[in-house]
Amino acid sequence: MAVTLNKVVYRAFGLSMISEIMLPELPLIHIQDNQIDVVIKRADLTPLWNQLAKPNETYVVRENSFMFRVPDTAIFCIQDGAEITVSAAYGADEAKIRLYLLGTCIGALLMQKRILPLHGSAIVIDGKAYALVGDSGAGKSTLASVFVSRGHQLISDDLIAVNFSHDRIPVVMPAYPQQKLWQESLTEFGMEASQFPSIFDRETKYLVPVPGPFITEPLPLAGVIELGKEEGEQVMMKSVQGLERLHTLYRQTFRSFLLAKFDLLEWHFGMTAAISNQIDFYQIHRPHSGFTAPQMASLILKTVQGDE
Repeated sequence: MAVTLNKVVYRAFGLSMISEIMLPELPLIHIQDNQIDVVIKRADLTPLWNQLAKPNETYVVRENSFMFRVPDTAIFCIQDGAEITVSAAYGADEAKIRLYLLGTCIGALLMQKRILPLHGSAIVIDGKAYALVGDSGAGKSTLASVFVSRGHQLISDDLIAVNFSHDRIPVVMPAYPQQKLWQESLTEFGMEASQFPSIFDRETKYLVPVPGPFITEPLPLAGVIELGKEEGEQVMMKSVQGLERLHTLYRQTFRSFLLAKFDLLEWHFGMTAAISNQIDFYQIHRPHSGFTAPQMASLILKTVQGDE
């Protein structure tokens, strides 16, 4: 454990974070003070919020800062891609605060750092990362769990941080070894829900630790697979080409509404264009009924490994 001024240091999304708030989900690391990328601290943001926010507003963007308020939980401020401030409401649940810290706060911070945040799970196939993206409820984490059950490693769940290596190859930065799974998915995998904590306010979705060794180094991004709408009577997968690749990356950017607010649309276009020219894109559809995640995983493996 690394502790500096009573703050614990963690590593996730390629960032070293020093935090006044305990984040048990994240790996602890040993590091020097001058190697800290992000500071997470507590402070009273109420006066600033009252000054900047209009009645009924839920968020405020000002220069390179993003503030948002979750009633009865906290006011959060993400500043300059380097600092997250948390102003907790009296009696607020720490688990709920951590959900927003590791979700919306990190997503906004990654944008400020010019790192692309995608909404999905990333898994390893033949030493390369594949991003499973899609709308909420599309089954991204469930599909990733099938891959994990077959011996593939998980890099990230819910939020995928994509950056460029020194030689301009798109890479996925490892997050932390935990998934969010619905009750139905746990049942299909033969897992007992009582063994896992439920996500705050979502009693049928659970926080599930990922077994085995977790990826600690960035891996090249080889493909993006978007989980499409339910249609037909069988699992289908197709290649995505041309401008639709850019549309996919915009559509699946985590909290994409912030791009215009941060004046990052031009950056986003340039980055996603560079990414789309180097990797494969697919869209996969499942039937309207039945648990088809195993079939989807098999089809993905057959396609990306060239066994079509």
